[in-house]
Amino acid sequence: MIATQNNKCRRIRSWLHRIIEKRIGFDTPWIRDHVANCPRCQKRLAAIGRVTFALSAIKSNAHSLGLLQRANTQAIGVLKHSLREGPKADLLREALPKPKLLERLGTYKNSVANIAACLIILCLMKVGVFSSMDCVQTQGSKIVKQYYANRAGQDLADEIFIA
Repeated sequence: MIATQNNKCRRIRSWLHRIIEKRIGFDTPWIRDHVANCPRCQKRLAAIGRVTFALSAIKSNAHSLGLLQRANTQAIGVLKHSLREGPKADLLREALPKPKLLERLGTYKNSVANIAACLIILCLMKVGVFSSMDCVQTQGSKIVKQYYANRAGQDLADEIFIA
């Protein structure tokens, strides 16, 4: 019964912390004044700050594959002797991280993009976009030739635009 009550209290404190952080914020003057005068809150906020800082440092640095094994080994070292020597502990010591599917396929993204670009060009050719562009170019040449014929004379236009 007491363990259930403690879990409920922790859950409620966690919810309250999130609500205060989202709705009010820790920069509110009355919260800053309270923390400045309350040693218990100072210790808790300092601990939260250290954890937040550590997590942000972990997220920002690239890690070697052995990090999970080292972390598991440290965690296993804290357990009772009977648990440290169990088969599950051995599995944890040997565990390696498994990259997500997108991370594994990330090395092929340039090749996939090139293939996709080629396929799009082939589809556009099949649809006739490039033949339509050739038609537009031909029509544009005729219009420019007509412009020169009107402005400079038909003889000059025929010399410039040899058929």
